[in-house]
Amino acid sequence: MLKIILNGSLKITILLFFSFSALETKSQNKTQLIQDLKIFSSAEMEGRKPGTTGHKIAQEYISKRFGELGVVPYHKKYTDSFEMNAAEDKAPLGQNIIGKINGRLDKMIVISAHYDHLGIKDGKIYFGADDNASGVAALFYIADYFNRNKPNHTLIFAAFDGEETGLEGAQHFVANLNDQQVILNINMDMISRSDSKEIYACGTRYRSDLKSILQTVNNSNLKVNLKLGHDGLKVGEQDWTYNSDHGPFHKGGIPFIYFGVEDHTDYHRASDSFDKIDTAFYSNVVDMILGFVKKVDNKN
Repeated sequence: MLKIILNGSLKITILLFFSFSALETKSQNKTQLIQDLKIFSSAEMEGRKPGTTGHKIAQEYISKRFGELGVVPYHKKYTDSFEMNAAEDKAPLGQNIIGKINGRLDKMIVISAHYDHLGIKDGKIYFGADDNASGVAALFYIADYFNRNKPNHTLIFAAFDGEETGLEGAQHFVANLNDQQVILNINMDMISRSDSKEIYACGTRYRSDLKSILQTVNNSNLKVNLKLGHDGLKVGEQDWTYNSDHGPFHKGGIPFIYFGVEDHTDYHRASDSFDKIDTAFYSNVVDMILGFVKKVDNKN
């Protein structure tokens, strides 16, 4: 251990330097989070409908960001192709974008968010800012943390395709897991806006031991109203068990926690645009989800 004796003024200067550096890093991370969401919900992406030019641009953006963040391809390359259902005369080829950060354990945690959306209808771009550019940008933010802080578990970062057409990308992924040991899916779909500052964590009905972890990350300083439920446990309650890409994991016997807000007036409309995002709420939600991932990762 190196011991350095400092005079008072120098000691204060160094402490201030490290304090400002930490604040600057945090600010830069949040700035990038919002920038990723803004870019991913831009007109250039054309609503990210499978088979379109905008959809291809979205794939390239995800692969680029994964590479920058130290997320290596899950397979030989980031893209994993699958046949989509023929809703039209000719269905496009689906493309999951899958990467990973290796941990010291064989067990894996899949962190997922779908990147496809509805495209262009009647000359209007369906931007899909909340649904689900918000989840994709959060993938990058979480990956950034674990690129700098090696996880215990191997973390799979899955940007799924074909969610809007029936959870097709997630189904393909789960069907081809073979014997790999996935202990949990953490799925994010619509996490960036809520007039009541509420977000739900669905799935504790099936894994009650995760309730306590979720309660510890529900920090009042984050100003997020985290609610557990929407998993059909209470009579008359909404059941989101199969409403997004966590559904195929649950069907395959893999536990899940799904983070999402309730539907808002811009859901599946062209008005789901970046200017409607509550960036303060969104930033706090993503920090809360990151806190949950960290605690689950530390639990062997």
